Amino acid sequence: MKKYKNYIIGAGILIFGIVLGTIFSGGGDSAISKEHENHTDIQDPKTGLWTCSMHPQIKMEKPGKCPICGMELIPLEESSSSKEEVASNEIVMTKEAIQLANIQTSVVSKTGANKEIRLLGRVQPDERKLYSQVSHIPGRIERLYINFTGEKVSRGQKMVRIYSPELISAQKELFEAIKSREVFPQLYTASRNKLKLWKLSDKQIDAIEASGKIREQVDIYSDYSGYVMKRNVELGDHIMAGMNLYDIANLSSVWVMFEAYEADIPWINVGDEVDFNIQAIPGKKFNGKVTYVDPFVSSTTRVAKVRVELKNPGNKLLPEMYATGIINATLNNKEQSLIVPKSAVLWTGKRAVVYVKVPHEKTISFVYREIILGEDLGSFYIVANGLKEGEIVATNGVFRIDASAQLLGQKSMMNPEGGKVSTGMAGMDMGDDTSASKENTTGEEEDMSKMVMIDKSKIDSNFKKQLGVVVDDYIKLKDALTNDDTAAAQIEAAKVKVSLEKVDMLLLMGDAHNVWMKALNPTKKQVEVIINSREIGEQRAAFLILGKNLSEAIKTFGIEAEGGKTIYLEFCPMADDNNGGFWLSYDKKINNPFFGKAMPTCGEVTETFNN
Repeated sequence: MKKYKNYIIGAGILIFGIVLGTIFSGGGDSAISKEHENHTDIQDPKTGLWTCSMHPQIKMEKPGKCPICGMELIPLEESSSSKEEVASNEIVMTKEAIQLANIQTSVVSKTGANKEIRLLGRVQPDERKLYSQVSHIPGRIERLYINFTGEKVSRGQKMVRIYSPELISAQKELFEAIKSREVFPQLYTASRNKLKLWKLSDKQIDAIEASGKIREQVDIYSDYSGYVMKRNVELGDHIMAGMNLYDIANLSSVWVMFEAYEADIPWINVGDEVDFNIQAIPGKKFNGKVTYVDPFVSSTTRVAKVRVELKNPGNKLLPEMYATGIINATLNNKEQSLIVPKSAVLWTGKRAVVYVKVPHEKTISFVYREIILGEDLGSFYIVANGLKEGEIVATNGVFRIDASAQLLGQKSMMNPEGGKVSTGMAGMDMGDDTSASKENTTGEEEDMSKMVMIDKSKIDSNFKKQLGVVVDDYIKLKDALTNDDTAAAQIEAAKVKVSLEKVDMLLLMGDAHNVWMKALNPTKKQVEVIINSREIGEQRAAFLILGKNLSEAIKTFGIEAEGGKTIYLEFCPMADDNNGGFWLSYDKKINNPFFGKAMPTCGEVTETFNN
């Protein structure tokens, strides 16, 4: 009995030790952890919502990934919306989104309507000092004293020698009149005047009378000083009275003829100061005043001439020299005008749109506003209507705000009435449909790549290399479809999926990031279709959209292909039921992935992409 008692005591001690060990070793951690996990999965304790730092329009009740870009959701701060009333037409943005999109603002203010007008022009001869040296005597050119263009001549200098039968007859008449000068003085005077009308000087006529001999040839002297612009006669030419022998330009003063675009003409007035440089005379600045503004605009160049007159000592300014000028102009009756930076305005040709910052204390939001623009001030516009002094407008990253407005179904540049619209790069389906339906290739979607101005030279080189890897895997997928191999197409599509996931979205900033994010998910969906389908027709339908998406991405962002390979964009007009289809290839020779072995050579190269 004692023996059993000892067993009972030992068992009791063992159970007691297990209980103590469980308590002190944290055996309840799993339950606590599970409770915490359930709590965090449900919602953020402050607002109950989760959002994306890049796409603040996303509001989810549970944490996870952004359905647009795949980034991890973050708690929606209470200060972003719950503490302030936000109107339904406001586009709310987080601080993180503002920084990532590099959105900048400026205050609308008033200033004088001043504008720096830059002009291009050329030196021209003063038209009032252009002369034609003519012959008043008919005859034949026996000698050219001035025989090349550009030669300098002075008034009274010999120009040409002429043989003239009419001059011989006139001299004979003069000699007969001299014999009867005492009896018929009027006849003598008339004979001399006839020679004077032919521009012979008294000195030449006196020399003829003194010699008593008839001169068969006579010299013609220059009536002007200047430079020969054009020689119109050759040795031996027969000329008529009044015929132009030489074109002469006096360059003691010149005109600088600037060209002003029609939008700048209202700013330019006679008397405005023009500072200009002559490219052929570096380091020297010239200054003059506008003396004339052409009242006509050229129908071909859409410019009007603006004239500046200038003295030309030493004849250093030569015709046709290029000049660049600046006029600091002021628009009349616009002393204090409301202005807005050009970068703040989204211009569709019909509407001018700005995004005005709402003056909340903590929330950052913008509202769509259409305005009426006035004159162009260079980097600014005059605002005729729609804004007030002191309001704040977005001046950088404006397309990013407009894209957010479109995603929210609010008023935007291309959708002024509001409502959900389909956006993205050309041909990129932004809907939720995972199938490669014909609706994705109709081209009815708005082409955001054309609305967003992206400088390919500023795209990170690493992103272009990563895009090159995607295209490399895509071309292997193309080769599988060319060989009608559905299984190989599934394998290669899986590689495309992996390379797409490795593309670092954070390498893109601002509008470029936004465009890529909106294009990424639809592209991945088409890859999934190819991976999950063994039907060659379905794979090729998805490949059709995939090729269009990637080619648009290359055009938008640029690419650095592996090994510096050239990429060809090829097109088959018979693909997609004669709607046509594009694909990318390393090979200039056509291997059609839409028809495979049945019709491999259908297509042509439409564009070439190089690193």
